Amino acid sequence: MKPTPVSLAQARRIAVRAQLLDGSADGVLETVRRLGFLQIDPISTVAPPQRLVLWSRLGPHDSAELDRLLWEERKLVEWGAFIWPIEDFPLIRARMRRRRGKQKYEQQGTEFLRRNARFKRHLLRELEERGPLLSREIEADLMVSRDPHAWWGSRKVTLMLQLLEGRGVVAIVGRRGSQRLWDLAERWFPETESIPWPEAERLLAAKRFRALGVRFENGGWRAHPDAEDGPMPSRVTFLSPFDRLIHDRDRAEALWDFRYRLRYSSICPRDGSPGATTLLRAGVEARCRQARPADAAPAAPAEASGPAPRMSRLVGTAMSEHVPRVLRKGPCERLDRLRYGGALAGASVGGRRRS
Repeated sequence: MKPTPVSLAQARRIAVRAQLLDGSADGVLETVRRLGFLQIDPISTVAPPQRLVLWSRLGPHDSAELDRLLWEERKLVEWGAFIWPIEDFPLIRARMRRRRGKQKYEQQGTEFLRRNARFKRHLLRELEERGPLLSREIEADLMVSRDPHAWWGSRKVTLMLQLLEGRGVVAIVGRRGSQRLWDLAERWFPETESIPWPEAERLLAAKRFRALGVRFENGGWRAHPDAEDGPMPSRVTFLSPFDRLIHDRDRAEALWDFRYRLRYSSICPRDGSPGATTLLRAGVEARCRQARPADAAPAAPAEASGPAPRMSRLVGTAMSEHVPRVLRKGPCERLDRLRYGGALAGASVGGRRRS
């Protein structure tokens, strides 16, 4: 079946529903399966994005379930800074084994492995004999490339591990706190069928389209054949900037008339404001309030520390009256009392109203 042309209003409803932001999400595993993947990132002003994305759809839930599904039940797998359903692993393995060399970063990675072949052998021997290990538990004396690097430092053990992970040689098999535990991939990943990369690439693209619900092409919005439209419940939730509803900034601007930049990476050139916190009223419109408008007086420095002041700085002075009610426990609990419903937003993304 071919994608169906839809109006902007329909596209918005479909996008929200496809991303399970209409309140229909049911359980961590099923949510990840429907979304296709969760992006992992160390930024956790409130909570890491993989936790926030789940909370936005499920509300308060057992935050330990994600770890159980990853490291005990193995129904999810971490690879390439994403969490995937294990049933998609054949597609991931095809990407691991694809031919590289067209892109500059691929050429650089291959050259790094060639120059450090001796260290690579040492690392794999260490994992075989002592794994799983943290990266800091692997000596880097045999590394050829010891020049300091802004991302990797001078040891570059993590760079080597990530290049080998991308090629399916090593795997992340757990975490010690926030630190990744590494082991040989053959001891962690299941046996699976082999799929040619072109076919796997096509299937992954189809899964992404289904999870997003709509895409913009040929001057209009097109809905996935399986997409559902209809009345939406009134629901407000908190979105991570990594949330797939708004992750693609060009798509977010076309869909919601909402332009934003991440505070840690750039300044929004349109109005000079440092960033935005995003709220979504499902079925109506996405809304946002700039963290601090350009003409607003600077906020007084926070005297206290902990999640409540961090949340206050994040969502801006206009919403600070909600912050004291945020719980002081784990990341999901801290968000619990930013409840569904209520007009917590001031700038209409879908329309032209400004408060």
